[in-house]
Amino acid sequence: MELGMILAVFGAALAVALAGIGSSIGIGYAAQASNGVMTEEPEKFTSLLILSVLPGTQGMYGFVVAFFVMLKVGLLGTTLAVTPAQGWQILGACLPVGLAGLFSGIHQGKVSASGVAIVAKQPQEFVKAVIFSALVETYAVLGLLITILLLMGIQVG
Repeated sequence: MELGMILAVFGAALAVALAGIGSSIGIGYAAQASNGVMTEEPEKFTSLLILSVLPGTQGMYGFVVAFFVMLKVGLLGTTLAVTPAQGWQILGACLPVGLAGLFSGIHQGKVSASGVAIVAKQPQEFVKAVIFSALVETYAVLGLLITILLLMGIQVG
């Protein structure tokens, strides 16, 4: 495998790994808090599940970007020649979704865990807890959009 392709694949792997780490840590925070509430009030499972799942979207964004990279370099069809310069461009283009996913996933998990505390005491305020958690998601979405736009601007082949 040539250097350009190695760099491109490494960029895709970074997008998945960093965003996935952020999601898993974030889900861990929210799920721990949810489990604590469910020991006393198991009927709140659905609301708590939603709050616990929210930080998982960042990992999906990393997966989507890796899929775009594989399409871009032809790993899902005819493999294209990727120069080292193009490989570095692809790797760099993958960083916004990876880094935004890492940090927003962690912080969204913390916000979701706080939302679990709201649901525990005031279940009617569930939507507000989801809204606060979704605010953090905005930055993961921006990272995804920038990465896609950057990848679209790179000519390979």
